[in-house]
Order: sequence, then structure tokens, then C-alpha cells
Amino acid sequence: MATICRLVGARGASGEDERGGLSVGLQARVEVVRGGEEVGRDVEFARLRLGGAFEVRAGAVHTVPFGLEIPWETPVTTFLGRPVRGMGVGVTTELAIARAVDSSDLDPVQVHPLPAQQAVLDAFERLGFRFESAGLAQGRIHGTRQRLPFHQQIEFSAPPQYRGLSEVELSFVADDREMDVVLATGRKPGPFGEGSDTYRSFTVGLRDFGGTDWAGCLNQWLAEVGGRRNWL
Repeated sequence: MATICRLVGARGASGEDERGGLSVGLQARVEVVRGGEEVGRDVEFARLRLGGAFEVRAGAVHTVPFGLEIPWETPVTTFLGRPVRGMGVGVTTELAIARAVDSSDLDPVQVHPLPAQQAVLDAFERLGFRFESAGLAQGRIHGTRQRLPFHQQIEFSAPPQYRGLSEVELSFVADDREMDVVLATGRKPGPFGEGSDTYRSFTVGLRDFGGTDWAGCLNQWLAEVGGRRNWL
């Protein structure tokens, strides 16, 4: 579990001195289905109160150092050395003064893949899959160790050698020892239509993943699925 360490500042108003409390949190922009449409909703998934109340003097600047632990399930926001578009994950700052709350804008954070996650992502790249998009969906993935009320979905388009396959959707659900890797395949348009065809979930140790040929494992699974469904 990583930790964000930084300084947060608060500026007093021009009026009388006040007693205030400062807290920080982690927030994500999650897609929620309402009335058949997807809408974005801000979901806070971690919060830390920075000490007790303190005096906020008029016109003064107060700086408070803090460290905020990042949950293992926090979505990846940086992939292949670039920020992932659409990943609205960041730190919020909240200053409560005299029953009023002043919330700052979201300060984005960079969350890199865990080494075990990177190994799986690298396997997709070696097989020729192309990263397309990523998003956060409300809801839980059945049979996983998920605790947060949302999960990340990473979508790859399939290379030509998987001729009946259009895409693979990937989700990671990690804790301090292992992670669940969830895969869903999507078929190309054809006589059976298109859509999600097959799901698979397997567990990867965060410390013993290095001895596995993940590209070979993924290729074997896709070949088996394609053979059974007669679309590869």
C-alpha cells in the first residue's frame, strides 16, 4: 500500500479568527447507470482527519503536512508512461469552519500499476492487444476480494490473429497479498451477434508472479475459448 505525502494549506478569511478542522480524502469519478444511462458520480473511498481543531487567523496561511495511505484497490491512473484518460482520481481537501465547509478542487494523483499488475498488462502488449480506454463502474465483481463500491475496467482491442474477438476487458482487485484478475471477452459482429462471451477470474500473488509466462497463459486461454466457441 502506497502513501501520499504532501503539504496542504488553508488561508483564513478577512474577518474574525475562527476555529477550524482540516481533513483530506481520496475521491473517484464513477460511472453509475440511472434510467438506462450512464452518469458520473463522485465517490470518496478514503478519508483522514488531520488532527483536531486549530485556530484559523484572518489572512494567515496554515500549512499542514500529512500522509494518506492508498488502498490496494485504488484504480490505476498511469499506464504505459501516460495518464489514463477519464480516470478522475485524486485528493480532496476539506476545511470546516463554524459549521461551514470549504472543499477544494480535486488534486489528481498518479497511481502506477503494482508490479504484478504491470506483468499482466505487459502480457497483453506482447500479444499485440491495444489499450483503448479505462473507466470506473459502480458495483461489485462476484467472487472477488473487492471491498470498494466500484471497480476499474481496462479495455483492450484484439489483434488480427484473434479474428473472432473484438476486445478483452480487464479488472484488477488487489489486497496486501494477492489480486484477482478478471477477464471478459467481446465477440466481433457475426451470426451470433456481439457482446460479452466469456468471463474468467484467477488469482495472482503479489510477490510470486515473476515465474509465470503471462503472455503464454493468456494466449492459451483465448485459444481454448475461441476453439470452444468456434470464433477463432
